[in-house]
Amino acid sequence: MVTRVTTPGNYSAVLANLLTAQKNQMEAGDKVATQKNGQNLKDYAKSSELLTAMRSVQTRLSVYEDQNKLLTDKLDTQNTAITRVADAAQAVRQLFAEALASGRADTLVEDVQAQLRNAVEGMNARYGGKYVFAGGQVDTRPVTATSLADLTAGPPIASFFQNDQFKVTAKLDEATTVTTGLLADDMGTDLLAAFQTFQAFNEGASGPFGGQLTAAQQTFLENQLSTWDGVRADVTQMAAYNGVNQKRLETIADDLKTRQNSLAGMLGDITDADMAEAAAQLQQAQLSVQSAAYVFQSLQESSLINLLR
Repeated sequence: MVTRVTTPGNYSAVLANLLTAQKNQMEAGDKVATQKNGQNLKDYAKSSELLTAMRSVQTRLSVYEDQNKLLTDKLDTQNTAITRVADAAQAVRQLFAEALASGRADTLVEDVQAQLRNAVEGMNARYGGKYVFAGGQVDTRPVTATSLADLTAGPPIASFFQNDQFKVTAKLDEATTVTTGLLADDMGTDLLAAFQTFQAFNEGASGPFGGQLTAAQQTFLENQLSTWDGVRADVTQMAAYNGVNQKRLETIADDLKTRQNSLAGMLGDITDADMAEAAAQLQQAQLSVQSAAYVFQSLQESSLINLLR
């Protein structure tokens, strides 16, 4: 059987080859331009399920990373605030020691009042406009005392704390949940009680403090040194707990970053193009287009119509 060779048939075959070569050139050009093996999951049919699962994990890890960045800032705010409260307790202890050393208490009451304000401001610290030591009452100031006189006006110490008992917990990753919330009354009950004791003595028969210390005042201040040491130690313990959470968060953040990098590498092994191979394919596709175009042009020139002219 003899296959007929016709001009239309030749044109059809050459055009088909030219179109195929142009398609291959476009695909190779896209691979070089995007540096990817495909544009969507259908281009990775054999690995589509694996890619979907890996990207799902990648998205979940990104959510944890974003959440942990916010939590890191919040814990930093808490640390600054707790340190401020601890420093206020230490400052009061120092004021008492200095008064005992000099035998005078000229501005002791005013200085202690200033440290009360510092401590209250620390316990009323905010992050993102919300009170961090208020439990679930994030829009309510957790500590309402403003002066030493408030503490001896009659209401019990507990009435100056407006926080509830809700402690915030955070999920750091798939397997780690920690309690990051701290409460103002846990931090400040003994602190305000110590301030109250000082003010009650100042208002009592052996007060007020001012000028030369009396024997009773010296004895009182000496006894108060250990009390304020204990108050500061308790607040410092809360700072240590917050620090442990900060360190744990830092460790998990590093782990999440490592896992993200590992996933990115695994995804890249599937989706990223081999650029040397892609460049070679593009060059080959361009050569194929040029060859098909040359054959098409040659076919035009060898047409029977051209011979009859």
